[in-house]
Amino acid sequence: MFFLRNLSLYISLWLSALILLPACRDSHSPTSNISGVFVPAVPEYSDVEMWTIVRNDDDGIGADVFYVPSTWEYDWRTPDGLISHHADPSRADHRADMSIEIDGIADYMADGNNFYSPYYRHITIDSWATLNEDTINRRYHDVAFVDVKNAFDYFIRNFNNGRPFILAGFSQGGKSVVELLKVINEDTRGRMVAAYVMGYKVTPEDIRNHPYITAARDSVDTGVVVCYNSVADVKYVKDVVSTPNVMCINPVNWHTDATPAILNDTITVTLDPQANVLVVEGFDGSYLPNILDILNVGDYHGAEPWLYSECLRKNIRQRTESFRMAKSRR
Repeated sequence: MFFLRNLSLYISLWLSALILLPACRDSHSPTSNISGVFVPAVPEYSDVEMWTIVRNDDDGIGADVFYVPSTWEYDWRTPDGLISHHADPSRADHRADMSIEIDGIADYMADGNNFYSPYYRHITIDSWATLNEDTINRRYHDVAFVDVKNAFDYFIRNFNNGRPFILAGFSQGGKSVVELLKVINEDTRGRMVAAYVMGYKVTPEDIRNHPYITAARDSVDTGVVVCYNSVADVKYVKDVVSTPNVMCINPVNWHTDATPAILNDTITVTLDPQANVLVVEGFDGSYLPNILDILNVGDYHGAEPWLYSECLRKNIRQRTESFRMAKSRR
């Protein structure tokens, strides 16, 4: 029952943080004023405080994991009243918020691997609540993705040293993984074991413009994207994270058809091939926080990285072994 204890622990921490965050939209000294909006300073990724790093690949047979966390902050204001739509990694409290998720992910993704996760100026929960993809994408690409790209480039130059690596992210972090796949060069892509897009979508446009973005078909193929979203029923699919979506795989049985899988004896996970989502039965997600009436309402968005954590732990090992074995034959 380890994964359920893990799930309960980190969702409890996440829930507590999200409940407290709106009351903590406190002031902070501005570093940039663009049209009355405060944009935090660009992080310097040579600063160790901008990373969570866990090195567990003691025998050199694992991979490097580059993990991008999800959304933690609401809009907040500076002392002079400017509003910010982005997290500020220079703030210890914002880093602490992101660390709740990052530490939980590292518990299983850093098992036998080296794990690197940057703090970044992610767009706020209020930005997602606009449900306006133009607004979301503008705020994301102008600021958040600048950081993700800078952090990944720093990771490749200074930490990775040509090793096999895994990209992973949840929600906004999943979006970041998709966007990174569009810009990393072919040589770097050749070292990618897999990309895990948890709680986000891969659109028809994504694969049309970048045909090398391909879906995982089983538990051991490499260079592929593992993508999934979980709901109680397909009527609860949320466009902002789940549609249009062209790929999904069941992380319990690693099927891409509707073959049901049993998780922890009591939970049934079935892929709906039309909606490209996972329909989860037997899981009580009532304790997940309603996020501004857009997420965790019939969907299990908040549970995505935790519900399948033991399946993902095992699969990261499987794909890494498969990748290294294939490389050794060349």
